[in-house]
Amino acid sequence: MIIRRRGLVAAGTLGGALGTLAMPNVARGQLSWPERPIRLIVPWPPGGSTDTVGRIFQPKLQEILGRPVVIENRGGASGAIGAGEAARADPDGYTWLLVYDTQATNESVMRLPFKTMEAFDPVCLVGTGPLALVAHQSTPYRNYADVVAAAKKSPDTLNYATSGVGGLAHVATTLLQSEGGFRIVHVPYRGGGPATQDAVAGHVPLFMSNVVVINQHIKSGMLRPLGVTTRGETRHVPGVQSFAQQGVGNFEAPTWWAVLGRAGTPKPIVDKMHAALVKALSDPAVRRKIEEQGADVAASSPEECGAFIQAEITKWGKVIRENDIRADS
Repeated sequence: MIIRRRGLVAAGTLGGALGTLAMPNVARGQLSWPERPIRLIVPWPPGGSTDTVGRIFQPKLQEILGRPVVIENRGGASGAIGAGEAARADPDGYTWLLVYDTQATNESVMRLPFKTMEAFDPVCLVGTGPLALVAHQSTPYRNYADVVAAAKKSPDTLNYATSGVGGLAHVATTLLQSEGGFRIVHVPYRGGGPATQDAVAGHVPLFMSNVVVINQHIKSGMLRPLGVTTRGETRHVPGVQSFAQQGVGNFEAPTWWAVLGRAGTPKPIVDKMHAALVKALSDPAVRRKIEEQGADVAASSPEECGAFIQAEITKWGKVIRENDIRADS
C-alpha cells in the first residue's frame, strides 16, 4: 500500500509538471504579465487634462505592476489618432489607452475605422468632473446670462474655444445654444493645453473646458467661471451655479476619463490591470492630487465603465445627429 501511494503521489507530481510544460505560451504569459514595459497611449498633446490625470497615477501604477508604464502622447483629430493606434495594437496587455469624453462622441462626429465598444475592452472609469464655461477677465461677461444676451444681440460674432471638434465641450455648448436660442462661433484647438494658452492670453473671449486644465487660472482670477455642467453646484468651482440652475432645464454634461484595453486582451490580464489601477487610484496622495485638479476619482469596475461609456455614446450621439455636428463644424 505504501508503494502504491508513493506511486500515486509520483504520478500526480509528474502529471502536474507535464501540465505546466504543456501550458500554452499565452496562458503562461498571462500568469507572468507584465514582463516588459507597458504603453499607456494618451491621445492628446501634453498639458491637457488627460495627460495631467495620467501623469498623476502613472508613477503609482508602475510601482504596483513592477514594470515601467510609459505614457505616449499621440494627439490629433480630437483623440481619434491615438485611439486608432491603440485599436491596431496586439491584445497582449502591453498597450492601453487613457481616453477622455471625446471617445464617446467621435464615432458620431467623424468616420472612424473602429467603434469604441467593439475595438476596446473597458477596464476602469478613472474619474469624472465638471466642464466650466469661462471668460477672460478682460471681457464684460459676469455670468451666463451676459453671454446669451450678447450672442442674441450679435449672432455668430462671439468666439468660444474648446479642446477640439466633436468633444463633449463642443457638443455640450452646441446643446446650450440650441436650448437658449443663441449662436456663438466655435474655435477648436488640438487639445486642452493649446486652448488654455490662448484663453489665458485673451486671444479668445470664452472657453468651455474641463476644470482640470483651467483650475489654477480660475483661482488666479485670470479666467472667470460663468457656469458648470454638473446638475448643481460643484465643490471644484465653488460659488458658481450650474447651467441647470441658470434656467437650462435638466442640463448635465460631466466630463470623464477612462482606461481601455485592446479588445481580446486575456481576461486575467485585464483583471490584473484593473486591480492595479484601483489600487493606484485609491492611494491617498494620488486621489488628493486628482481632486485638487478638479475631478472626482471613480475607480469603477470594468462593467460599470462599459455601461457608462455606452450610455454616453447613446446620449451624445443623439445630440450630435439632431444638431448636425460634423468634424468640420
